[in-house]
Amino acid sequence: MGSFLARRALQAVLLVAITLTLSFLLLDLAPGDPLSRYVDPGIDPADVEHLRHSLGLDRPLHERFASWAGAFVTGDFGMSLAAHRPVRDILAETIPRTLVLTSIALAVQLGLGVVAGTFAARHRKRAGDRAVSFAVVVLYAVPPFYLAYLLITVCAVQHSWLPTAGIATPGLELAGWPWLADRARHLIMPAIVLGVASAAGFARFARGSMMDALAEDYVRTARAKGLPEARVIWHAFRNALGVLITLAGLSAPLLLAGAVVVETVFAWPGMGSLMVESIYARDYPVVLAVNFVGACLVILGNFLADIAVLRADPRASLEGPA
Repeated sequence: MGSFLARRALQAVLLVAITLTLSFLLLDLAPGDPLSRYVDPGIDPADVEHLRHSLGLDRPLHERFASWAGAFVTGDFGMSLAAHRPVRDILAETIPRTLVLTSIALAVQLGLGVVAGTFAARHRKRAGDRAVSFAVVVLYAVPPFYLAYLLITVCAVQHSWLPTAGIATPGLELAGWPWLADRARHLIMPAIVLGVASAAGFARFARGSMMDALAEDYVRTARAKGLPEARVIWHAFRNALGVLITLAGLSAPLLLAGAVVVETVFAWPGMGSLMVESIYARDYPVVLAVNFVGACLVILGNFLADIAVLRADPRASLEGPA
């Protein structure tokens, strides 16, 4: 276990370093000037150059990268050019919101994906399998933003069941359970859109894994012995669990990428909407910090998935391929 953790930790460090380097280089090559918001005919060019010098934007590329990377290692993400606040404080507000949204969406993805995939595998090549496969293909083909606007139209505009956007009702002072209920109502539609969009692909993989497990000899033996079908399905599911956990870990990048669209549509004040706003504002310190945190979350998700696989399937080898 120790060598496995050390190997995974080394890979994580390398992946973060590569991600940070590529992010910095791509932003440096991007068109536009991060100081363009401050430049207008009424500003003295000398003042602009002074500001550029104070921010270190006039230094060579390698010096800026070394200074920026060193600050990141110590947890100093710099100041936001648009909000004029420490980036660390902005991330402290937005990261928990995105984690809540993606965690609920992951639960929706796993619940719908496992149930639909298991049902389709159990009724292979029958009407139930064809119905689930058709529904999965339709959901997979529907863009998340279209599904989001469809839910807003039905649940908010036509019937006023749920709020259209935001994280809480503006101007409403609540505490205790009413406060929690208000937050939950704002979370329902974003979590459903993000979770259902990911569940469609996950259901296809779950179906394949369960079909492989149900085709094993021990399943036929269990059925021949007269074991209840629910118990047979449970044993097959346990043997397919390692693959499903791995797929759940690999879905972390998709959930974070989907959060960018979903948070923007529903005005959810998380990392995704912060990224979009920062790109439009050319707020490079925030963009780099969000990329860094996103990369760390993805790597952490895959690392936890590896640990969960080892716990769920003792046959997995710690010394296997990394």
